[in-house]
Amino acid sequence: MSHNANTQQAGFSHEKVETSNFLMIVLILLVVAIGGLVEIVPLFFQKSTTQPVEGLKPYTALQLAGRDVYLREGCYNCHSQMIRPFRAETLRYGHYSVAGEFVYDRPFQWGSKRTGPDLHRVGGKYSDEWHRIHLNNPRDVVPESNMPAYPWLEKNAADAGSIATHMKALRAVGVPYSDQEIAEGPAQLKGKTEMDALVAYLQSLGLALSK
Repeated sequence: MSHNANTQQAGFSHEKVETSNFLMIVLILLVVAIGGLVEIVPLFFQKSTTQPVEGLKPYTALQLAGRDVYLREGCYNCHSQMIRPFRAETLRYGHYSVAGEFVYDRPFQWGSKRTGPDLHRVGGKYSDEWHRIHLNNPRDVVPESNMPAYPWLEKNAADAGSIATHMKALRAVGVPYSDQEIAEGPAQLKGKTEMDALVAYLQSLGLALSK
């Protein structure tokens, strides 16, 4: 009798869940939330994901301004900054990406988009002049490129007015900028163009682990 009663009770509960859209949605969200926490929370305590790799430094004011240009122009729509641990990618781009290289990035630029080549280790691969020519007219250096040109970057002045505020905001979330670095930030951008800033940013990518 007890067994039958338990079975009926269990069946009733199961039927209730299946026939109640609201209850089903609540239980699904609960399960997904618990599963997500189990996977994500441990990452906050792993040094490999929270500690910078040896030699990694925060972006300079000029590089940070260039990163803002990179995001504004949507460069991430065609270029990732994540070299996956596949032989084909490491042979072409170099050592695969690790989380410790991106602890100062807000937001990070990981992804698998391959309309254009991965840019994670492009720093130092080409000269500053090559990057300038490439940004002004990509087909001058890569004839088969379908990348648009960005000639206005050479004319636009780098944004010195907001760089100190940006650096302070990043310091609030853990980027170790000193008061002196923040105070000197606007001066670093004086007389610089958005092209100068973007080239400086590109030349900084992937150097820490490469060294």
